[in-house]
Amino acid sequence: MTMPQVSFEFFPPQNLQASFRLWDTVQTLAPLNPRFVSVTYGAGGTTRDLTREAVATLHKSSGLNVAAHLTCVNASKAETLEIADGFAAAGVSELVALRGDPPKGSNGFEPHPEGFANSLELIGALAETGKFTIRVGAYPEKHPEAADMAADVEWLKRKIDAGADEAITQFFFEAETFLRFRDACAKAGIDAPILPGVLPIENWKGVRKFSERCGTSVPAWLIDAFEKAERDGREDLLATAVCTEMCSELLDEGVDSLHFYTMNRPELTRDVCHALGVTPAVNLENVA
Repeated sequence: MTMPQVSFEFFPPQNLQASFRLWDTVQTLAPLNPRFVSVTYGAGGTTRDLTREAVATLHKSSGLNVAAHLTCVNASKAETLEIADGFAAAGVSELVALRGDPPKGSNGFEPHPEGFANSLELIGALAETGKFTIRVGAYPEKHPEAADMAADVEWLKRKIDAGADEAITQFFFEAETFLRFRDACAKAGIDAPILPGVLPIENWKGVRKFSERCGTSVPAWLIDAFEKAERDGREDLLATAVCTEMCSELLDEGVDSLHFYTMNRPELTRDVCHALGVTPAVNLENVA
């Protein structure tokens, strides 16, 4: 098993306490020398300003390569590209370009009258600027709005063809899920890197609910394992072991980069990375 490159996703803080937690998360994970860290948007673009502030602060103060999420929900084309230009002016040259989730309580995504109709249009416009490395979302299991998996793979291919450089997948719980998807993408002619998205399970009940919304299947063996672990108070031990084993399987199958959804709770992510051999001492030796 080779040591992987890692990257981390954070979400922007919405109050002072959350700001401290984000900074603690960054301080905990920065020594692992991530390729990049990304900062999310909320559903419906609700944290747009917070994202911009968090990205600017992290870029200036952390020394990390920061990627900003950018969506086209509730914004005109001009407004969206103005935000992108602001990131570029601040020295941020990496974006995660997404259609974005519709606002809570809505009946689905509705394009802004003067906005981008979908992620393809957004990606194409960003690529035309020549200012950014562009990453996009990918779905190793059927997206809730997709007709089938073949449609998901085809849509990803169109996003890469529109100018995206890399893709990051939705989280999953079994290595085989990602490996099947990777094979399907290769068969479809997708040659851009696809980073598996990894979610260490900090809160089992919360992850179950989140999985239902995202269309992520939860295997029966995992449900059974967490029910037993909860009775014995061993949830964190199980979460670390399950995540580490899945990542090890991915690395054994040639995966060389892992993207962790940290939920601004860094401990499990750090522990999994350490178990995989990603430690400050090792990374510093590699850099030297």
